[in-house]
Amino acid sequence: MTIKSYFSRTPESALAMARMELGPEAVLVESRKAALESRHLGEYEVVLAIDAPRAEPAPAPVSDRLTVEVAELKKELEGMRRTLTRTAYAPANWPGASANLSDAYAILTSNDVTPELASEVAQGAESRLAGSSGKPAPLLSRPDQAPSKAADRSSIERALVEELESRFQAEPALGKGEAAPRVVALVGPPGSGKTTTLVKLAVNYGLASRRPVLLLSMDTYRVAAAEQLRSFAAILGVGVQVLETVTALAQSIEENRGKELIFIDTPGVTADELEDCGGLAHFLATRPDVDTQLVLSASMKPADLSRVVDSFEVFRPQRLLFTRLDETATFGSIFNEAARTGKPLSFFTTGQRIPEDLEAASRDRLSRLILAAPSGRNRNGGVAKLG
Repeated sequence: MTIKSYFSRTPESALAMARMELGPEAVLVESRKAALESRHLGEYEVVLAIDAPRAEPAPAPVSDRLTVEVAELKKELEGMRRTLTRTAYAPANWPGASANLSDAYAILTSNDVTPELASEVAQGAESRLAGSSGKPAPLLSRPDQAPSKAADRSSIERALVEELESRFQAEPALGKGEAAPRVVALVGPPGSGKTTTLVKLAVNYGLASRRPVLLLSMDTYRVAAAEQLRSFAAILGVGVQVLETVTALAQSIEENRGKELIFIDTPGVTADELEDCGGLAHFLATRPDVDTQLVLSASMKPADLSRVVDSFEVFRPQRLLFTRLDETATFGSIFNEAARTGKPLSFFTTGQRIPEDLEAASRDRLSRLILAAPSGRNRNGGVAKLG
């Protein structure tokens, strides 16, 4: 009988090397931590015995052994990452939560979805997987689970996407109804990108379709605001009017009923300055023919974003339009506000280029941005590997 020891970083890799050399007939005698004097050979030692003498095969190529070692190291690191993430984000009121449920919750909260909403979405997705059987279905497979016992990854991702998409709406539209002209007003805080977004919309949904367009500006607060819009209008070859009063705005809309699209640019104001826009806010909130859209920067902190959305409710915006998606790595705050307010998302802007960096909002697009890894994600919204 031949007895031989093998050393490696883990018992599994040591056993794999032993089987490679001795064959399947070898019997495992012992698996243990390597003695201190042998620790330089590997963290673990496995001892195997074989009855019949056999010719020694050629030692495994170094590259093969390195492959085994690297694979085991990756597995250990991934397990550590999952444990740390789960510990950092796991809700305190889930003492008995499965690792899979915690993983889904961690992915959502690390992307700035609020803890309460993340909890609801994760549990809702788990319920979708359970289906009609009523049996709990694991959201994510654990490293120690056999593939046959783990939920299919495509089913996992589909359940999370479906649960996210069930909680908000997307309506990439301009105006109210089909009657002309379609009148769209963009409101929002300073620096949210209202003017450049207005021009992008005018080009993509007006000029590109040969629709007559008119640009109206109520932004007389900034010195260069009117000149900026006039410059854009001159380049595009469309009409522009700078108005100082709500009465003048109402009159201009009435006089230009022959246009198909009328865009209204408004001053960017902070919450403290909203009282100065009381007349404009009342006008937009009470005009049934004006589609008021709230323009928000996706890079704002979630708490600040919620305060801004609430303060601009005096304008009664019908839709939320998010800019600067290229300036943030997390997109949960967009979902938070769409779900919290019930207001549909209309458009996204993803850069400064006019008119290219504009896209119609969609539920699929946002859900996949949220489920993408917060670091190293691609802008196509690829879903992160779950688990």
